[in-house]
Amino acid sequence: MTVSRTRSSIALLVALLSAFGMLMAACGSSSSSSSSGTTLAVSELPTSDPVTVRLGYFPNITHAPALVGVQEGLFTKELEPLGAKLETKTFNAGPEATEAIFGDAVDITYIGPSPAANAYQKSDGEAVRIIAGSTSGGAKFVVRSDINSAADLKGKTVSSPQLGNTQDVALRAWLSEQGLSTDTTGGGDVSIKPQANADILTAFQNGEIAGAWVPTPWDTRLVEEGGGKVLVDEATLWPGGQFATTEVLVRTKFLDEHPAAVAAILRGHLASLAAIAADPTAAQTAANAEIKVVTGKAVKDNLLAASFGELAFTSDPLASTVQQSATNAVAAGLSQEYDLTGLFDLTLLNQLLQGAGKPPVQGL
Repeated sequence: MTVSRTRSSIALLVALLSAFGMLMAACGSSSSSSSSGTTLAVSELPTSDPVTVRLGYFPNITHAPALVGVQEGLFTKELEPLGAKLETKTFNAGPEATEAIFGDAVDITYIGPSPAANAYQKSDGEAVRIIAGSTSGGAKFVVRSDINSAADLKGKTVSSPQLGNTQDVALRAWLSEQGLSTDTTGGGDVSIKPQANADILTAFQNGEIAGAWVPTPWDTRLVEEGGGKVLVDEATLWPGGQFATTEVLVRTKFLDEHPAAVAAILRGHLASLAAIAADPTAAQTAANAEIKVVTGKAVKDNLLAASFGELAFTSDPLASTVQQSATNAVAAGLSQEYDLTGLFDLTLLNQLLQGAGKPPVQGL
């Protein structure tokens, strides 16, 4: 399937979704899921807001709703009636994205739950809000063929994409449960060396690390290109196999000052989710096209299909799993204990869902 055909297919789906637009706009301010007290009503939002929205995401399949939304112009389409524009920024992992949030370099970003919670805690609950879910699943601990249990990892070095990112937290939590110690400087029973996903693959192939806890498609690449095997599928560690992998995070100040632009991004996000659900093959092609734009190289078709098969795309932020990830980060010495109740502001999202005849999602 060509990218042009993909765009035509997705454009038709988006046009159908847009038929709900007037109903969404007419939706009232009723929302029982916001935890931060926002009382914004979609029907009362400004009709003009000529702002440039700086949107962050990762060139990874776990960020497929962002990839499809950018590649197919879904965000731009929703911003244009406001006179607003879209500017995109890409990151390798969550901590890098939160640095951009704190540095006022990005307004909204797709990000893992652990960095989102950490940013909320570091700013004393002021700087950020999760405004929607995006992706569930898609992370595995892949190890060398001679590693058969946690005990075999003692004295070995393993990797995660970045210190404090979602996979890093999951890795440290699992090792702790197996009775193996770690620390943030690479010490302990198992040494953890955070590095970019591409560098992880090279290090694994060169025998420099015994394994890595990585998001899809890097798990499959470690198996197929590095000769590894899956020791832990993270989905087996969560009830029902569901856990938040990617959320949509906004700067609180931007939400307060530009709610109409935030609502437009959420409309684009929902349009992307709908397109992925309606035609996964077309969505895979669009996501891969955007990955190639960012990285200069597309994902192989077999890896692409395998990755989509591991993931579920949803606007539900799966808040309880975010809370558990935060608890794990505290136990790993990556953050301090903090009440995350106000992290979720799902008011706008739930109004849009209600307008489309869909059930609301819940925060904490």
